[in-house]
Amino acid sequence: MIVKMKFVSITGPKSDIDRVTDIYLSKYEIQLEHAMSELKTVDNLRPFVEINPYKDAFTKACQYVEELSSLDVTPTENLGLDEMFELVRNTNHDFMEFQAKKDELKRQREERRAKLQIIEPFRPLDCDLSQVLHYKYIQFRFGRISTEYHHRMEKYLLDDLGAIFVEGERDDEYVYGVYFVSMADAQKVDSVFKSLHFEKIDLPDEYKGAPGEAYHHIEKEIAGITKQIEEVDTEIQDMLDAKAADLIAAKNRLGELTNNFDVRKLAAHMEDNKEDYYVLCGWMSEDDVEKFLDDIKNDDSIFVVVEDERDNYFGEAPTKLQNPKFFKPFEMFTRMYGLPAADEMDPTIFVALTYTFIFGAMFGDVGQGLVLLLGGGLIYRKKKAPLAGIISCAGIFSTFFGFMFGSFFGFEDILKPVWLRPIEHMSTLPFVGKLNTVFIVAIAFGMGIIIIAMLFHIINAARAHDIGDALFDVNGVAGLVFYAAVVATIVLFMTGHALPAGIVLAVMFGVPLILILFKEPLTKKIKKSSEKMEESKGMFLVQGFFELFETLLSYFSNTLSFVRIGAFAVSHAAMMQVVLQLAHAETGSPNWIVVILGNVFVCGMEGLIVGIQVLRLEYYEMFSRFYKGTGREFKPYNKKQA
Repeated sequence: MIVKMKFVSITGPKSDIDRVTDIYLSKYEIQLEHAMSELKTVDNLRPFVEINPYKDAFTKACQYVEELSSLDVTPTENLGLDEMFELVRNTNHDFMEFQAKKDELKRQREERRAKLQIIEPFRPLDCDLSQVLHYKYIQFRFGRISTEYHHRMEKYLLDDLGAIFVEGERDDEYVYGVYFVSMADAQKVDSVFKSLHFEKIDLPDEYKGAPGEAYHHIEKEIAGITKQIEEVDTEIQDMLDAKAADLIAAKNRLGELTNNFDVRKLAAHMEDNKEDYYVLCGWMSEDDVEKFLDDIKNDDSIFVVVEDERDNYFGEAPTKLQNPKFFKPFEMFTRMYGLPAADEMDPTIFVALTYTFIFGAMFGDVGQGLVLLLGGGLIYRKKKAPLAGIISCAGIFSTFFGFMFGSFFGFEDILKPVWLRPIEHMSTLPFVGKLNTVFIVAIAFGMGIIIIAMLFHIINAARAHDIGDALFDVNGVAGLVFYAAVVATIVLFMTGHALPAGIVLAVMFGVPLILILFKEPLTKKIKKSSEKMEESKGMFLVQGFFELFETLLSYFSNTLSFVRIGAFAVSHAAMMQVVLQLAHAETGSPNWIVVILGNVFVCGMEGLIVGIQVLRLEYYEMFSRFYKGTGREFKPYNKKQA
């Protein structure tokens, strides 16, 4: 069902807007609209240009609340505005001090990690770095050389170089190490190593002892700094947790104040006799409007106008759906197609009843239906997922039709069918012969659904004051009379009753088709429109003839589309027969693993396919006849508070 909306305009002294928003509007659901663009009858409106004073404090409070170790804390009550600002300032000051200390420790750790990375490849070297780095008469070069050139150096050059190369670590690409050379031969040896693409690595004069010792010493320093960082994190956590109750209270209240202040983005203000007034406008439900008006009746600082004239505002009313809990999950299907406009009927209950009924008929099994009912129900209760609720509701009718068909997890010798077994029961029709009974019932059911959809179309057209659409559309009164006459004729013929007289058939079939053909000129006639037809009369008749032919085909194809209900009922029974045959159930001692896996497969795969096929029937064979779904969702600026 669609909640009836009212457009309200709220006015008062400009300085009073925060109080009104905080005390009154926060209690009700109201979708605020831009006052500058919505109110056509008000002059001299100007936008608010003010900076939100609560936003920064609220952002900081959110940041610190997210850092709390637990949110299971009772917020402090009656925390004043000044107290909240002071709390956020002090917390931010303490936090920034801790953060500065933490950043300095991180910088020191990164410096040591860089030193560690430099010394790591030289750990195998057995030398005192503090001495090597201060040699006066021997030149040294730390670095790396590719494994290929290192091999060439060892094989062809090293013995004649007059230098010593001490190897450190190596990997797949490089050999790390250091070479020592006398001062006299340094230039020649450097040239040779440069030709071998030796990459020099500078070691800062900060290492003590052998490279391995220096490496382990830096590791200990890094571990110590990391421990200090963890201690600072603990201090930050303790500081925030000590203020948890106040921080949560400040965050909640500052959030409300921030949201309320942002109302100015949609508000306007105007000067009248040197006094400044704010103007707010938006949509509220009728019930909330009555409660709101009763709430402010003794408040002289606020004035509310409930608009009844459409000329006083732009745009259509937003749509707010309100359905019983059982039908609530099916609002998902309505939203997927499009929300109803204000003058349309809400199809949620209709889609809930038809979807679950058709699903059950196509997927009739007591055992599998109970699985869907209980499984979907548990998930919906825990996660509130609409699809799970839909599955659970569909399981009710799957169970119902399981009893009607006498099927329990595919076994048909446990339950006696209340109605029939889809795969076996046949009926004889005139000129058709034997046909599966569920096919016949499915088509008859489809005819009834199409007639109901046409009635809904007429109701929606009447609500929209579109007389031509209500009377002459293919889904209007003319289409309904034609289709109902065809259905009645088929039923009379198939049940062996005498057909109506030829003149009656001519009236019931011919007149509605003529009215559909001349829908456009007849509508203009009723509306007394002087607008002329764009095309010639001959062209109009030719185009109308082909459109009418297409309409007749659509009636036929749409009706036959419901055969899939019977087809899936039969295929479900057939698939379960295959599962039982694979499990050798006819022997009396079936393979229960095969039975269980087969049921899981059929329940999952066919359940998904049936769900999609039923949704297709809903959208293409039902919704397309009466429903447009052009509404916009009701979005209150603030959720209604309990």
